[in-house]
Amino acid sequence: MHWTDLVHWWLTTPTTELIWIGIGLTAQLLFSARFVVQWIATEKARYSIIPETFWYFSFFGGILLLAYACYRADPVFIIGQATGLVIYSRNIYFIWLGKREPSPAKAA
Repeated sequence: MHWTDLVHWWLTTPTTELIWIGIGLTAQLLFSARFVVQWIATEKARYSIIPETFWYFSFFGGILLLAYACYRADPVFIIGQATGLVIYSRNIYFIWLGKREPSPAKAA
C-alpha cells in the first residue's frame, strides 16, 4: 500500500464512517489500557491484583465497543460486549458499596 492509497481512502470514506472508526479505535485503546493498569498494579504488589481503575477502563471501553458493535450490526460482538458490561457494572457496584459500608473486618 502506498501513501497515495491511504490519502485516497481517507478522502473517499464518508465522515460518519471515519467517526465510527475513531470511536472503535478509542474504545479499543481504553479497553487495552485496563491490562496495562492491572499489570503495573500486580508488579508493584508482587502478586496478582485487579485495581479499581481496571473496572472503569473495562466499563467505558465496553460502552464504546458496544456502540461500535451496534453501529456495525454485529450480533456476536453486541452480545459479548453487553455481557461484559453487566460484569463490569456489578464489580463497580461492589466497589462503591464497599466504600459506603464498613466491612466486618474494619468494624471489629
